[in-house]
Amino acid sequence: MSLKMFFLICFLIWSFPFFKFRTNFRKLVYDTNSWKISIKPVFWLEIKGLFFNIYPEKEEYVKVRNFYRFYLIIYLILFGIYWSFD
Repeated sequence: MSLKMFFLICFLIWSFPFFKFRTNFRKLVYDTNSWKISIKPVFWLEIKGLFFNIYPEKEEYVKVRNFYRFYLIIYLILFGIYWSFD
């Protein structure tokens, strides 16, 4: 197995829980429990919530946002490593 294939497999495995984390984050940002939030396109409030502290009084939001940031950083690192191989 080549190193590129190894990072592709790591990238795919790391991608599996992405939708669950994104849904949890979106539910907190939009303050809803509806399943429909999972299928809606990206909105500015979600982007704003990812980079800024829009609900500083909500501890759960801050914890989920920070974990989601960490998850996305690892996701981008894995994608960058995979993409760097020719």
